[in-house]
Formats: sequence, C-alpha cells, structure tokens
Amino acid sequence: MPKEPLLIGCGAGFAGDRLDAALPVVRELIAQGKPACLIFETLAERTLALAQLRRRQDVEGGYLTTLAELLAPVLADCVAHRIPIIGNFGAANPAAAARRILQLATTLDCGPIKVMAVTGDDLLSRMSAGELLAMPFSPPARIAPASLVSANVYLGAQGIAQALAAGADVVVTGRVADPALALGPLVHHFGWRWDDWDRLAAGVLAGHLLECGAQVTGGYFADPGVKDVPDLASVGYPIAEIAADGSLVIGKPSGTGGMVSERTVKEQILYEIHDPAAYLTPDVTLDLSGVTVEQVGPDRVRVTGAAGKPRPATLKGTVCFDGGWLGEGEISYAGPNCRARGLLAIDILRERLSALALAVEHHFDLIGVASVFNDADGRWLDQCPAREIDDVRVRLAVSGAERRDVERALQEVEALYTAGPAGGGGVRTHVTPLMNSTSVFVPREAFAPQIETLEA
Repeated sequence: MPKEPLLIGCGAGFAGDRLDAALPVVRELIAQGKPACLIFETLAERTLALAQLRRRQDVEGGYLTTLAELLAPVLADCVAHRIPIIGNFGAANPAAAARRILQLATTLDCGPIKVMAVTGDDLLSRMSAGELLAMPFSPPARIAPASLVSANVYLGAQGIAQALAAGADVVVTGRVADPALALGPLVHHFGWRWDDWDRLAAGVLAGHLLECGAQVTGGYFADPGVKDVPDLASVGYPIAEIAADGSLVIGKPSGTGGMVSERTVKEQILYEIHDPAAYLTPDVTLDLSGVTVEQVGPDRVRVTGAAGKPRPATLKGTVCFDGGWLGEGEISYAGPNCRARGLLAIDILRERLSALALAVEHHFDLIGVASVFNDADGRWLDQCPAREIDDVRVRLAVSGAERRDVERALQEVEALYTAGPAGGGGVRTHVTPLMNSTSVFVPREAFAPQIETLEA
C-alpha cells in the first residue's frame, strides 16, 4: 500500500460552474509534485434528464455541453504530468463524451492518451419501461410510459478504480454517486479493500467535501459583515490531501481568493446530509458523528474521524418524467407608488387567467416585496408591511401539460404594456420543459459498471 498521500483537486462543482476554475488547481498539483488527480462534478438529477432529451435528438449528444471548454485549459498539462481526470460529465452518453475528449486531445496535441467510459447506470438498458414502472417509487408517483424521460441508478466507485488501474488518463462516467469521483482514485492509489468501511467512509467524506467545488473554499458561504470572504471573483477551488489512513487536509491553490476555515468545512460537511450517523452511499454508509475539524494553517483544515458501516443492500435510482411545461413572465414598475401598480398588475393577471380558464396552475411574486419567502396563495405578499420601495418586478409562473396554454398565459404579461398599470417595462417571458422526479431502489447485484476504452 503506497504511503504517500494522494492530492485530489476539484475543477467544477456543478454543470454551470466557472470554465477556468480548474487551471489554478492543476498548476498547484503540478507544483506540489505529489501523486494527484483532478475531478469534475457536473451532474444533477435535472441535468441528467435534460441530457437524455438531447441524446434522443442526437445520438452523439447527451453529455455536458461545455465539455470541451471545461477541459481545454487543463487537458494537455494533466496528460503530460500524469494527473488523471475523472468526471461525470458523460451524463447520458459517456461513450460519446469520451470520443469528444479524444478529438480535443488531438487538437491540443496531447500525445498518446487513454480515455475510458464507465457505463451501466441506465436502468432502461437493463429492464423494460413496464418493469420499471411496476416498481414502488419513493415518493409514490403515477408515471405514464410515454412520459418517462430517464432512469439512472447511482453507481459507486468500483468502475472508476478499475479504469484507473487499467491506465486511464481520463475516466468519463454517467450517473455515479458524487463522492465516488474521489473514492475511486483513493481505492486505486492506496489499495483499500471494498470492505474496509472506515477508510471507504473517509474517502466518501473527502469526495463530499470536494464535490461542490468552491462551496468549501468560501463560495455559498459569504455573508458580508457576518462571514466575510476575500476575493470571491478569484476564488480557488479545493484540493484535498488524503493519507493512507483516511485523514485529510482541505486546502486551495496558493494565490487564489476565497478561504478554507473550520466554518467553511463544517458547512460543507453538513450540506445535503440526511442522517449524519448514516449517510448512505453505494460504497459505504458514512458516520459523521465522530468527525473533528481543525485549522492547521492558513487555508488548511484537517478532517479526521470518519467511520464506516456496511453499504446498503440496494442502489438508489432517480426516475425523471415529463411534467409538462413551466413558463415565467416578468414586468417591472418603478418610481412613486410602484408597489400599488405592481399589485394592480397581479390583480389584472389573476382575473384574466380566471376568465381564460386555461389548464394551468399559476403563482405570483412581487420581487422587491415578496418573492423568495412568498407562498403559493400569496398570503405572505398580502401581509407584508408597507414601506418605501423604488422599484418592483411582477413575476408570473405557470405550469401546464400543454405548451400552448402556458404560452397563452404568458402573453397576458406582455399585454400589460398597454392594458395594465402605468409605467410597466422590461417584459421577459421564458418557457422550459418541466421535469418531475422520484426515486426507486433496486437490488445491488443487478447492476455492475461496464468500461469502454478509447485510445489515441
């Protein structure tokens, strides 16, 4: 078992992340000269469902649309310095993403490169729609076969570890558990056993700290005057240094903005955790109850004490299905009495939608008065105390099974220009597909990762 720690840098925490974030991370990994890898976490439930829709339209589509832009700044350096890249940017089509990376490597003159795609997460490749829809869902859902968009199971880290053992320079996955992006390299590097629950748990914790990118280095943390964070415009993305015993230190590239403190690390540890003593993943059940966090230097925090329990007997799958259409329309009012004019616009829209009897559900916000805290019935808006306001923005949100009904409702927002209160302006409308989702639990033994190799 190698004794030298492994450095894992994170270059993205979601699909819309900064495209240049990985460059300082890779420069730091090269400068330190230790065994290292780079991960990209870019896949959410809705992201994957939309990728499945793109693949239906183009058999070579369905992966992260910004894949080339994300990898172009760092691919050549990573290949040259033997820093493997692992990312779930394959989304609905890991093999096509692998082919695109090979094309990019040729363009960048990266030399010999091995790209491996990890698949096996698509439930509909293993069972019929009828078999899937006969399974119990949590929460319960009634899904018509024609509305089914995607069904993907969360795979663990084994496929990633196998690909790295086979010499992959880049490992492309679809749906894997987010922490698996870090656990796979750790198992490969240290030779951890798949039943060494405490070390696997430590690897999952490392992945959990890294998976949201800058959230652990000051992003999604800053609150001026309460939790000040320097230079977020140049925030450095995280690097974890993990030892063979599973202890780790979270840091960031030198010369970058942001911060790594006990507080940033604690917030990320608790992010999206259900039961801190039993955080379920495909590879291990993580127990966070004994974790300790200690500042050991500027922008360096040591994390120890993760404990593990046997992994669950089932794997979780996410099923996405057509929820119709979501539409949003907005118009602004400014100056004296703008609040009253905004409320009048809402009253007009409410009456018009009632008269049209469209098959839509609707919701109103008055941005600047009540929006984030507003409720579906508008009670919060009605109870908000009067105060001096310089501008407001009326927002109508509608959902319905038919796009034409949604678009017809939004047309009423634009009509407020001349058939509504004085001084309305800046109308914007937008319609998008609405995705619903539920979960299903499937026998673990029915799903194993598959690996496809591409070389240039």
